[in-house]
Amino acid sequence: MAIQRTFSIIKPDATRRNLTGAINARLEAAGLRIVAQKRIFLTGEQAGVFYAVHKDRPFYEELCAFMSSAPIVVQVLEGEDAIAKNREVMGATNPADAAEGTIRKEFALSVGENSVHGSDGPETAAAEIAYFFSGLELVG
Repeated sequence: MAIQRTFSIIKPDATRRNLTGAINARLEAAGLRIVAQKRIFLTGEQAGVFYAVHKDRPFYEELCAFMSSAPIVVQVLEGEDAIAKNREVMGATNPADAAEGTIRKEFALSVGENSVHGSDGPETAAAEIAYFFSGLELVG
């Protein structure tokens, strides 16, 4: 397995409930290392650009409003097969379908407020990391 990097967001529903540390502890326990992290407040426009791939979907406006409703924590995770590992630790998008012990099963409030986001592939990870971080901020 190769060492790779992936992108992660701790979403507004989780930051409102002060779950950043608990979520990070699960990521680190799974063997992922946080090599960049910052707490930011997305504007609606920034959320719209980030989620542009969903622009034609019915949930797009609601998603952008949610993601700009409170601070988020954006981070870069590194480890062996980091993309798949992060997705495994996050659990299914719908917390009702998520496996026991996953972040979404434990912390998500609903499908829309599911506490975390993670890249779904290498190209997506690279684009998402570049959207939020400069090379100087990646300190692995």
